[in-house]
Amino acid sequence: MKDGFVRVATGTPEIGVADCEGNAAEVIRLMRQASQVNAKVLVLPELCLTGYTAGDLFLQTTLKQAALEALEKVIKASKGLDMITVVGLPLGVDGRLYNCAALVCGGTLLGVVPKRNPPNYGEFYELRHFTPGPRQARAIQLLGKEIPFGGDILFCCAEMEDLKLAVEVCEDLWVPEAPSVGHALAGATVILNPSASDEVVGKAAYRELLLKSQSARLVAGYVYADAGMGESSTDMVFAGHNLIAENGCILAASKRYEGGLVTADLDVQYLAAERMRMNTFGAHPQTHLKVPFHLRLDKLSLDRFIDPSPFVPFDDMARDRRCEDILDIQVHGLMTRLRHTGCQRAVVGVSGGLDSTLALLVAARAFERLGLPADGVIAVTMPCFGTTHRTHENALKLAQGLGASLREVDIQASVRQHFADIGHDEAVHDVTYENSQARERTQVLMDLANQVGGLVVGTGDLSELALGWATYSGDHMSMYGVNAGVPKTLVRHLVRYAAGQAEEGPLKEALTDVLNTPVSPELLPPKDGEISQVTEDLVGPYELHDFFLYHMVRRMAPPAKIRRLALVAFEGVYPPPVIDKWLEIFLRRFFQQQFKRSCLPDGPKVGSVALSPRGDWRMPSDAGNKIWQKNLQNNA
Repeated sequence: MKDGFVRVATGTPEIGVADCEGNAAEVIRLMRQASQVNAKVLVLPELCLTGYTAGDLFLQTTLKQAALEALEKVIKASKGLDMITVVGLPLGVDGRLYNCAALVCGGTLLGVVPKRNPPNYGEFYELRHFTPGPRQARAIQLLGKEIPFGGDILFCCAEMEDLKLAVEVCEDLWVPEAPSVGHALAGATVILNPSASDEVVGKAAYRELLLKSQSARLVAGYVYADAGMGESSTDMVFAGHNLIAENGCILAASKRYEGGLVTADLDVQYLAAERMRMNTFGAHPQTHLKVPFHLRLDKLSLDRFIDPSPFVPFDDMARDRRCEDILDIQVHGLMTRLRHTGCQRAVVGVSGGLDSTLALLVAARAFERLGLPADGVIAVTMPCFGTTHRTHENALKLAQGLGASLREVDIQASVRQHFADIGHDEAVHDVTYENSQARERTQVLMDLANQVGGLVVGTGDLSELALGWATYSGDHMSMYGVNAGVPKTLVRHLVRYAAGQAEEGPLKEALTDVLNTPVSPELLPPKDGEISQVTEDLVGPYELHDFFLYHMVRRMAPPAKIRRLALVAFEGVYPPPVIDKWLEIFLRRFFQQQFKRSCLPDGPKVGSVALSPRGDWRMPSDAGNKIWQKNLQNNA
């Protein structure tokens, strides 16, 4: 339960209908099994102490009493377990019978939540036996103690502020106004659902979609337990389809018809931070009763997949769809700007690298969709001291393959004149030497745009903006930055996607070779004709920096937590000292270089992470990073 992670479990015991004593033993077995894997929350199916399919036996006093005795055994067994468990049973209250979820922890019955929406259609006839549960919580006498009873109860972990649990039972999730909506607005970060959902064709996929949707709408974790083996098959079959979701993603799912436990680690710190970022979860009337419970704050190895490439889908088809979607956003953004300005020319500085290749592809697509001649895109190559034959040739092939106009402006003489003007020694290869070239290139592009009545299309990407890896008023500046929302790890896939679509010929050859060329600004002279300045040797691997960026900006994680996640995601790829080195550099540069982001050119947002000062990221240029560095160092 460190860094906001809490291990939850959901399981299907193999029960016998009306065998309450045997069912209690099976529930206790699963409780102990869940405790052995350090689960802190366990959800078991609806009415699992009696069986959901007991029918008119629910009205028998004998069964109701046996269920209470089974609950007593479960409560007693929970005394030595550091875990909260949800177990289902029928419960008579004030002359009415309710389908209930009982929550037990540490030998105590914390409360009882009745089902609010018993279904009475199709194969379900619960209103024959059960009364819809009341929303408002009140105290009842149960097993010799006063116990909270009702729908609106928040179970709050005293040791972990962000862990707030609430319960809805089976059908409650499927109705138009699910109780979980009110629970989430009241502060519940995890919804627990003991269920008995029978299996029919297509229902499993719908069930997963429902959990994804509800957990996303509520920005919550959702733990769903389904009935399975042992339920009567007189008219229905139950598959034990257990699911754990978090904010729109299924973290874990059982194989149907197998039973047993499924576990996952929910990140409730992230869920709470995400809600705080939104205004959806503002002030609401606090009508829920809050019931505290206690758990130990144990540190565990993470039981969840940590994606090393959070911006890039693993699945080939999903990745291709993502690429096409991003290209559409970029293209339509540029089309709108061209229409608004009346420009029929676009000027793109083409270096033969990834970013300028993507910008050129976007410009070519935009002109095609606008019905403008392809040669209205002016590809400008500006060789200087660091330009290699390889990248220069690729720039030429790209322009030729896309039908763009090609302009070549050798800037060596003008940069040397500038060195003479400011008194800089050309033999000193410092930041002045490098940035003078970048700024001269930008001047050429801007002046050419004026000359042809066009606009300069920027090439810099999101990862470079995060690190400040751009020359201020050099490649940092443009008239519209089409790549501003695209991280470097995704730029590569966009170019690869374009290469896959291209016909055999110079364009496909150039795109393929661009993908195999080291990322470099090419501002230092080549060595033996090869690139001498590799960006990732200087600022670090972009796959690490994109990972850091995603978790810091999108998930608002503290540096120590980012480090922990990176160690899991890149295990066997980067050793801890390497991750520590580049994370420290990321933090330093992210804060130090904000001034470049504070005056960005316009450019389209394409994903959930963006750094435009007019949209997602509003940060003072002189903010300090001491507390972030301290968090990392103190928890490393």
